[in-house]
Amino acid sequence: MQRRKLLSSSAKALTAAASAGVLSSCTIRRETAKSAVAVPKVRWRMATSWPISLDTIYGGAETISQRVNALSAGNFQIKPYAAGEIVPGLEVLDAVQAGSVECGHTASYYYKGKNPSFAFGTSVPFGLTAQQQNSWLYEAGGITAMNQIFADFGVISFPAGNTGAQMGGWFKQKLEGLQSLQGLKMRIPGLGGEVMAQLGVNVQVLPAGEVYLALDRGAIDAAEWTGPYDDEKLGFARAASFYYYPGWWEPGPTLNALVNQKAWNKLPNEFKEIFNTACYEANLTMLSRYDTLNGSALQRLIKGGTELVPYENKILKAAEEASFQLYADISAKDPNFRMLFEKWQKFRNEVSSWNKVNEFSFSRFSYAQK
Repeated sequence: MQRRKLLSSSAKALTAAASAGVLSSCTIRRETAKSAVAVPKVRWRMATSWPISLDTIYGGAETISQRVNALSAGNFQIKPYAAGEIVPGLEVLDAVQAGSVECGHTASYYYKGKNPSFAFGTSVPFGLTAQQQNSWLYEAGGITAMNQIFADFGVISFPAGNTGAQMGGWFKQKLEGLQSLQGLKMRIPGLGGEVMAQLGVNVQVLPAGEVYLALDRGAIDAAEWTGPYDDEKLGFARAASFYYYPGWWEPGPTLNALVNQKAWNKLPNEFKEIFNTACYEANLTMLSRYDTLNGSALQRLIKGGTELVPYENKILKAAEEASFQLYADISAKDPNFRMLFEKWQKFRNEVSSWNKVNEFSFSRFSYAQK
């Protein structure tokens, strides 16, 4: 009798436990369902400074879009637009600031007229290599410094691409010393453009989609963009024969994802982390792609008749002197620029001293053997 009572009690206990488990499971499912319903659906538009045909640089915007969508299970989606579809390529910051779009993909040095310090967010003449630029941004306070400037425009910025060291531009005529720069019409943005202006160049700033026609029709005598892969796509070799190197004005330029601060503040923290991660991936992916694609593109250009020409040392030395004089002149007028420049210069000196020991010594030997 006692045995039957014990079995009966045990069965009741097991039944009760099972029922509790089912109820608990149902509660978890209901809570999960509630959480799923609570996840917001966010849809952003991203204006860019690039034509779709430049798949690697425009690809930075696409990488962000794809990764944000994948990591959020489709709850956070960003649609990129080519230059001119929403706003012209050189007005992305204005659109993001005004809230016409939630975000953009561009180069901050396009907007140096609004604040000269924006140049450091992309690249400055005789500045940092791509790896050094990333080190400055991610580990030496560069992102924080740049966002203190962007805050005045109601915008937050993220590194979101890098082309690596660029080429020095396409010229219709071969340069014959510094005097050849006098009156020469050249497409070149950023502080590099200001340096060229000091050397006598008539500087033009044009978006990618307008450069070829201007060069082909003689509206400009020279133009720089990025490097062989993009330059080949844009057809510059059909408009000019002489391809100069190095691009001393952009040794490691960062592309920037800009976000309207109010739109950013509305995002759940999870989506903010997703966006930040997607930009990080875009930054590294773009550099890897350019390093992979530029070498073969350069060989195709050379085989097609392009003449590869190094800048004379006299031009490089004159440009370097003009660059640091420009930094001194702007610093004298703009205390915020001076404060940023001094911190950047301190980092540049330290990392250059280190890289002379490790990377430069290896490269000097290795490349000489080939």
